[in-house]
Amino acid sequence: MRKLVKLALGAGTALGLAGLAAPGAGAAQPGWGYGIPGGHNVVFVQTDNVAGNQIVAYDRAADGTLTQAGTYATEGLGGQLNGSVADHLGSQGSLAYDPAQGLLYAVNAGSNTVSVFSVQGDALSLRQVVGSGGIFPVSVAVHGNLVYVLNAQGGGSVQGFVSFWGKLLPLPATNRNLGLTIPTDTTQYTHTPGEVAFSPDGSQLIVTTKASGNSIDVFHVGPWGWLSPPVVNSEPGAVPFAVTFDSTGHLVVANAGTDSLTTYTLSPGGTVTPIDTLGTGAVATCWLTTAQGFFYAVNAGSNSVSGFTSSPSGSLSLLGATGTDPGPVDASSSAGGQYLYVQAGVNGNVDEFQVGSGGALTPIGSVLVPGAAGGEGIVAF
Repeated sequence: MRKLVKLALGAGTALGLAGLAAPGAGAAQPGWGYGIPGGHNVVFVQTDNVAGNQIVAYDRAADGTLTQAGTYATEGLGGQLNGSVADHLGSQGSLAYDPAQGLLYAVNAGSNTVSVFSVQGDALSLRQVVGSGGIFPVSVAVHGNLVYVLNAQGGGSVQGFVSFWGKLLPLPATNRNLGLTIPTDTTQYTHTPGEVAFSPDGSQLIVTTKASGNSIDVFHVGPWGWLSPPVVNSEPGAVPFAVTFDSTGHLVVANAGTDSLTTYTLSPGGTVTPIDTLGTGAVATCWLTTAQGFFYAVNAGSNSVSGFTSSPSGSLSLLGATGTDPGPVDASSSAGGQYLYVQAGVNGNVDEFQVGSGGALTPIGSVLVPGAAGGEGIVAF
């Protein structure tokens, strides 16, 4: 492993080490020039099928509706947590895109691996299947040349990688065990970590622990992607699940325990300070995405999506709710945010919505994803 990392870092010295050595300074820098053009007018959906995980590609028409374009095997297995119904991974971000290098990362929870695809239009090419560095990977975060994978079992852990010419190389001394108590009974779904995400400048790595820790763990990202010990921000009863950031850099968290969103100030030292909390008026608020500056919280228990706005100071306002098919889970918006796509895990389909100027959602259709009941992971372009 050391030889591989030295080779990667040595070859990349003149190409982009700044993105690893100084995450904040390297935030706007591109990746190490893999040169794949990436996706355009396409949506990729992960099936998480336990008999064989797949990525299904859909072309997006001018009116936002989707047409299946292809299916690609990850060469790994999907996974299923005990107690899960609509989302067998209990997470957000199991499918992640690296725009600088045109790469798509998919977790194979049942195989403890991550698949790396190059993206060209609506076509995928499998380049690598690599060990996740832990047990039951559920979420992937990308910033510059750094990729971190969140593993949900074995106490929970994160593992760092460097992306180099279309492949992931594990970074030594970047594996961090979260020390969580993960049950084996039907509460496992609620007691595994939910998401790993980078702060906007890449200087911090955030992990939500859901009901196992009821905390937001924040790591400082140092030179070469190494992590500090985490700052554990306890949020009793909140069950923090999914995260994103608003336009002014506030952390926004979906809380499954209180069916609400909370905005926070994230300090350079890793502490989070609550600004505002507002309920969705729904049940099982878990997933969270953005489109045109609006926030959309997905409520699996109420079969709905709740829209929010956030002021420059971080205050939240509720726009209202829009119905979905049964068991909505992860969601993603198209480039420019004109369309929102929501996975509905009970039947394994994707609901299509047009995003209005005031944030209102208008249903425009739905497509079935073969073999994706209980699946999670979606990326839209």
